[in-house]
Amino acid sequence: MDAQLIAPTRPVYWSIRRELWENHSILVAPVIVAAVMQFGFLISTMTLRRRVLSAALDPAKQRAAIEMPLDMTAGLLMLTAFIVGVFYCLDALHGERRDRSILFWKSLPVSDRTTVLSKASIPLVILPLLVFALTVTTQLIMLLSSTVKLLGNEATVVMLWTRLPFFQLWIAVLYALVAIALWHAPIYAWLLLVSAWARRATFLWAVFPFLAVAAFEKGAFNTSYVGSFLNYRLLGWFKLAFVPHEHGSVPIEPLAAITPGKLLSAPDLWIGLVFAALFLAAAVRLRRNREPI
Repeated sequence: MDAQLIAPTRPVYWSIRRELWENHSILVAPVIVAAVMQFGFLISTMTLRRRVLSAALDPAKQRAAIEMPLDMTAGLLMLTAFIVGVFYCLDALHGERRDRSILFWKSLPVSDRTTVLSKASIPLVILPLLVFALTVTTQLIMLLSSTVKLLGNEATVVMLWTRLPFFQLWIAVLYALVAIALWHAPIYAWLLLVSAWARRATFLWAVFPFLAVAAFEKGAFNTSYVGSFLNYRLLGWFKLAFVPHEHGSVPIEPLAAITPGKLLSAPDLWIGLVFAALFLAAAVRLRRNREPI
C-alpha cells in the first residue's frame, strides 16, 4: 500500500532532481546574476546618501531612488529565468538523444510522460520559485546595505523600513512569476516539441518557421500580423496581469496594480495553455518513438 501511495510522485521527484543535477546552469545562472546585481548595488551605495538627500523635498522621488534597484533586480532575474528556460527546453530532449543517454533513461521504470512533464516543470515551476527566492534574498541584503549607508539620517531610515511595501512587492513578484509562467507555457512546450523532433539545430527549427512567415507576410502584403503576434505572446502578459498607472508605470502600492481577474479571464491565456498541452502531448509521443541521433 505504501509503495502504491508514493509511486506516482517519486518518479516525478527524482526526474526533476535528475534535471537539476545534469543542468547546473538552471541554478548557477540566476545566482550569478543576483550576485552581480548585489555587487553593483554595493558600489552604488557610495552615492546613495547624496541621491536620497537630493530628493528629500519630494518623498516620491526619495522612495523611487531606493526602490529602483529592487525593481531592476526582480526584472533582470525574471529575464534571466526566461533565457535559461528557453535554452534548457531546446536541449532537454535533444541532448539525451545526442549523447545516447536516452537508452539508459528509457531502461528505467519512468514513463515518457513523466519525463517530459518533469522537464516542462523546470521553466514553469522550478525557475520561478528559484527567482522568487533569489529576489527576496537579494532585496533583503540590499535593504540592510541601504540601512547601514543611511545611518545618521533617521527620517530616511524610518521611511526605508516603514513606507516601502516589501511584503506587497514580494507578493507582486510572485504573482508576476506565475503570470509569466502561464503566459509563456506554450512557448516552452513548443521548444520541448522541437527538441524532441529535430535532429540538429534546434534553435533554428524553433524560430525559423515564424521568422520566415513574418518575412513573407511583410514582403507580400506589407503587414506585420505575425510579428505583432510574436511580440504579444512574449510581452502581452504584462497588460493583462497589471494595470498601468501613469506613463506606463505601476501604482505606488504594488497590490493595487495586479489584475488577476483580467488575466484569468483572458481567452488568449487559456488558448495558449491548450496549445501547450497539445505540444507536450506531441513531445511525449515523439520521445516514445525517437531513437538516438
